This record gives sequence, C-alpha cells and structure tokens, in this order.
Amino acid sequence: MKIMHEDTPTPIASPHVPPALPKEKHTSFAVELGKLLLLAVFVVVPFRMFVAQPFIVDGASMDPTFHTGEYLIVDELTYHFTTPARGSVLIFKYPKDPSKYFIKRVIGLPGETVEIKSGAVTIKNPANPQGFVLNEPYIQFTKSDSSTLALGPSEYFVMGDNRAGSADSRLWGPVPSANIIGRPIVRFWPPAIWPGAKNIDVQTN
Repeated sequence: MKIMHEDTPTPIASPHVPPALPKEKHTSFAVELGKLLLLAVFVVVPFRMFVAQPFIVDGASMDPTFHTGEYLIVDELTYHFTTPARGSVLIFKYPKDPSKYFIKRVIGLPGETVEIKSGAVTIKNPANPQGFVLNEPYIQFTKSDSSTLALGPSEYFVMGDNRAGSADSRLWGPVPSANIIGRPIVRFWPPAIWPGAKNIDVQTN
C-alpha cells in the first residue's frame, strides 16, 4: 500500500473535454439542413403561391356570411380545372385596381344577363330566355335598387351578401375570369395578426 505524506500533492482530476464530433456527423447535419431548405423552396413556396394562400377579411359587405377579421385559407387550384358555380364565394383581384383583393358571391355566369328590380335578381340565359328569379337565402341586408348588365363570355357578375352595404358589380361592372384567385375553404378567427396574410377588401359603400 502506498502511503501519502502530507507534503505529497493531491492529484487533481483534469477537466473533461468532450470528444470532437466526427466529420461524418457534421456532414450529415449539413445534408439534412440542405434537404429542409430544398423542401421549402420546391414544396412549401409553390404551395403558398399556387395552391392555398391565407387572406384576412376586411369590411362588412359579406355580412352575415363573412365578418371583418376572419382568417381564410383560399384554394387557388380548383378554378384552374373548373369554373365557379352560381352562389359560390370568390376571392378575386378588383378589376379597377388588381393590387386589391375582394371577396363576393357569384350571381351571374358568363353569357347571362342579370336584371335587378327593387332588389330582386332575375337571370336570363339561353336555357331560360324569359328569366328566373334567383333564390338567395344568404341575404339578410337588402337594397331596393335596379340595374341590368349583359355579361361577356368570360365575365362574372358578383355581389356582396350585405346588399345594403356592398360596392360590387352593380357599381363597377363584371369580374373577368382572369382576375379570379380562388375560393375560401377554411375559416378561423385569428388570435393575432397572421404573418403573410393578404387583406381582402370587401369594399363597402
């Protein structure tokens, strides 16, 4: 047995130094990071640009169907393969200023004539040359106005559900099919301002 004298220094343990990561692990991390970046560039970004995009409703012309502050996810893909049906809700670029986005309901389809008398909407087309009065259960706020508009082969007549407080095709004319962005498919009440979401100006009178 070895005897330690008082004047013999006590051994001090050297600090633990973790071994350096092997080169292979550094390389693996860089590869995985590169994969994530490629995923963002080739999947996430095109998805946001061409498939679905967030918008925030700003205005009261679609009350009571949509309200100010609601956050919408908009399907931008469907109308590349089909056309909007009467009664569907559209997000589109405002014909007078394409930098603005509007949300309205489809009332008249391409080639039809839309007649409004005292607020009641009549649709005339080749299948109904005498016209039929549109049933609109989504309307709560009416307006007793009158107008007539014949639509071209790629034009849509749109109106807000709040007829008493909406500036729409009655005021600024039809929406060309080229201006259509898509249709809302998901709706949220946002807890705060959502990053990257565009405002849909519903343009009230």
